[in-house]
Amino acid sequence: MRKTGYLLLGWCCIALGVAGAFLPLLPTTVFLLIAAWAFARSSQRWHEWLHTHPRFGPALACWQRHRAMPRRAKVAAFVTLAISYAFTAWLLGPLSIGAIVGGVCIAAVALFIAHIPVLTREQVDALAAEWPRS
Repeated sequence: MRKTGYLLLGWCCIALGVAGAFLPLLPTTVFLLIAAWAFARSSQRWHEWLHTHPRFGPALACWQRHRAMPRRAKVAAFVTLAISYAFTAWLLGPLSIGAIVGGVCIAAVALFIAHIPVLTREQVDALAAEWPRS
């Protein structure tokens, strides 16, 4: 019963992680880390699948080994956050409660991302050397 719960949690987090790739307020890597944790407790098969997945695996490896993210991912996150706020302010009005609350949340996410270190060139090269191309 417990394994089934962890497996379900893992798949829910995969779904949220995929959605987070398109929705700026959902943190993709966080959900992938939770999925990896849940799969480690429920299914070795799915845990290995996640870590060797061509799209998800490198992000997990970067975070787990270096607690850092690629510069390109940081820039993409900041751009997406800015677009998200601009759209919210346009849709609701810049001084609306929704835009202000959304802006505060987006600013908090941006501040968190700003404090994450950027992968060094050596770290990127080492990861690229061991990661299979697909």
